[in-house]
Amino acid sequence: MIEVREVNTPSEMKKFVDLPFEVYKDNPYWVPSLKKDELASFDKNNAIFETVEANYFLAYKGKEVVGRIVSIINWTEVKEIGKTKIRFGWLVFKDDINILKALLTTVENIAKNNKLSYIEGPMGFSNMDKAGLLTEGFDKVATLIGLYNYEYYPIYLQELGYQPKAEWLEYSIDIANLGKVKQMDKLCEMLKKRYEIDTYKFDTINEMLPYVDEMFDLLNVTYAELQSFVPIEKFQVEHYKKKYLKFLHPDFISCVKDKNNKMIAFAITMPSFSKAFQKTKGKLFPFGWWHLMQAQKKNDHVEFYLIGIHPHYQNKGVNALIFKELYDRFIARGIKTLETNPLLEENTKVQQLWKNFDPVIHKRRKTFYKDIEA
Repeated sequence: MIEVREVNTPSEMKKFVDLPFEVYKDNPYWVPSLKKDELASFDKNNAIFETVEANYFLAYKGKEVVGRIVSIINWTEVKEIGKTKIRFGWLVFKDDINILKALLTTVENIAKNNKLSYIEGPMGFSNMDKAGLLTEGFDKVATLIGLYNYEYYPIYLQELGYQPKAEWLEYSIDIANLGKVKQMDKLCEMLKKRYEIDTYKFDTINEMLPYVDEMFDLLNVTYAELQSFVPIEKFQVEHYKKKYLKFLHPDFISCVKDKNNKMIAFAITMPSFSKAFQKTKGKLFPFGWWHLMQAQKKNDHVEFYLIGIHPHYQNKGVNALIFKELYDRFIARGIKTLETNPLLEENTKVQQLWKNFDPVIHKRRKTFYKDIEA
């Protein structure tokens, strides 16, 4: 018999955070989060909970913890965007469909109590969190912000009546193919003159800090038209700064400004930390920090995290300026391969950015949903 209990104590939260390390033990493709960061994300003082309601649950079989889930109501999404849904996230469970059924039933009941019409996941608190079950690419190492799961996850969800909703693609690209931007030198110079724009570089991350809010504003306008997008609110930005800024390096960031020095496009990439995170086993100390530092210093694989281009400048070739600048830096650092993070299939504008570089789809992921019966 499966019993689902809400997490109410620090010791229960520790079990919640520790469970994936048991379920994915010895799996060569799963990439753990830092336990400290995970706990910080769940802390009730996290600013994101000003508009998000979350409850954490563990599934037990006797005394053994066999599954976990988070129920999430993003009230901005519900009240302002009109999507009456409950999200589920941080899903981990052992190979037993009854565990999944018990966990999802718990979230479905919360949806009924709040008069919400459907359930969808896996998703995070906002669009900046990990989302989508892996449906292809189970033999590929996850990226830092990509979920990993076993093949039975999507199979069991569909057996329980859940249907695919959003889909993401992840591409692998040979840096040599990205070198095609070198043929665009004249185009780049023409773009700079025609639109009175130019690239600019930060020498340090501290130098970039005053521009981070501008980047988030640009993300909001870039993706506003997507049906699945929920705006990133001002008070949430500080949380994501703390979570990700420590991994950034200015050599892997490209920005474009207009004649008034206003940012009109940017891209953030990072050397891959996946293998380093596997070595940390979820802890920075005593030696986890060293593995992360080495990954940033010496790495031949890079991950493409974010790109934002103001709608006024989309489809005008501005991405060529970004790719040309990044390509030059990648070559100088000995980077050989690039991997995109999940890109929404419906976001055709972002998909088009990669078409000239012979991208290979090596992973697919989906969210799954089910209507809630009153």
